[in-house]
Amino acid sequence: MKLLSFDIEISDIFEATPNDDFEKYAPFHISVASTVVHGGEERLWYSVNNDGQPLLNLDRHNALELLLYMEKMQNEDYMICAWNGLQFDFRWLGYAANNLELAAQIALKSYDPMFQFFNQSGFPVSLAAVGSAMGIKQKKLMHGSDAPVRWQEGHYQEVMDYVLMDSRITNEIVFAIIQRKEVCWVTTKKSIKNVAMPRLKTVEDIINEPIADQSWMTAPIPKSRFYRWFPDHLRP
Repeated sequence: MKLLSFDIEISDIFEATPNDDFEKYAPFHISVASTVVHGGEERLWYSVNNDGQPLLNLDRHNALELLLYMEKMQNEDYMICAWNGLQFDFRWLGYAANNLELAAQIALKSYDPMFQFFNQSGFPVSLAAVGSAMGIKQKKLMHGSDAPVRWQEGHYQEVMDYVLMDSRITNEIVFAIIQRKEVCWVTTKKSIKNVAMPRLKTVEDIINEPIADQSWMTAPIPKSRFYRWFPDHLRP
């Protein structure tokens, strides 16, 4: 199995409540991204000044280079994976590269277990909740909201280590899902639940499938929120 996971961290600092729609704080800017081949190459993606120091944001050139790298790997039959990558990582990488078209094309052929879980269950689930329930030994190194603060303070290596770890964890989770054909997660009540996931599907496949019943929810998340950033001709 040829598996590559990627993750981004943003440089924007803002105060958000747990139920906030993050869109109101957009647009977001990327500080650093990571790509990790399962059992293979690990890479960090960020921009530097003339002295070799990391810049606040990933520039257009480096963002496009990352997109082209993932397109190349996809063409070599790697499964490109990201946890909630459809809604977040691909969108803001496309924004940074000024190429939403390419980002959307790669996203459609990618694998996003969180989006697949959402479509089956009607609600999202966090990487940490799934990793804990599925026995992934690697743990997140900080809370996501801390990363922009640490980056702006100049603690670049801490954030780089964090973004690399998240890609590694995604790889481990994807591998476990494929092996066990299910997703387990720790609920807000600290119990463990699971749903069957016989095979991972591409984002494009999931977009074209019906979503689970959400009639029991007071504020269901519309499925279109995940891909509303697509150029018009790529939206269903």
